[in-house]
Amino acid sequence: MLEKNFIEVYEKFELQFFRRVFEQVKERDGSLSAMEAFSLEVIYLLNEPTVGQFADFLNISQSNATYKVNSLIKKGYIKRQNSQVDRREYHLVLSEKFLNYVGLFNQYEHTVMQRCEERFPHEDVQKFDEILSVISKELMPECDS
Repeated sequence: MLEKNFIEVYEKFELQFFRRVFEQVKERDGSLSAMEAFSLEVIYLLNEPTVGQFADFLNISQSNATYKVNSLIKKGYIKRQNSQVDRREYHLVLSEKFLNYVGLFNQYEHTVMQRCEERFPHEDVQKFDEILSVISKELMPECDS
């Protein structure tokens, strides 16, 4: 039952995410393709990766990753920033344009969390928060960047 309920909740978040991606994807000059929107999400979640880290995470070639990154830079969603450690390397930093875009994506998650806080006792919400923290930090090591 736990797995079924978890999958149901996860799939609803996915559907809402896909709805928002396709609302943002428009057929006009400078707009994002669905693949670019997904690439932006990965860059966002990897927290300022290098192009190599981006490529490695997606298991794509460096040249393919560079092509995607250059397109996102040209459209103004990300910028290159030299690494403080190795000046030959640069990190992918999200632009203000992206931050406005991502705000649209986080609204639904925020709404659901507010609804949880309104619907359930404070102790249950705290326990749920603890459980989510353990899942994220201990039970999903493959997703750590």
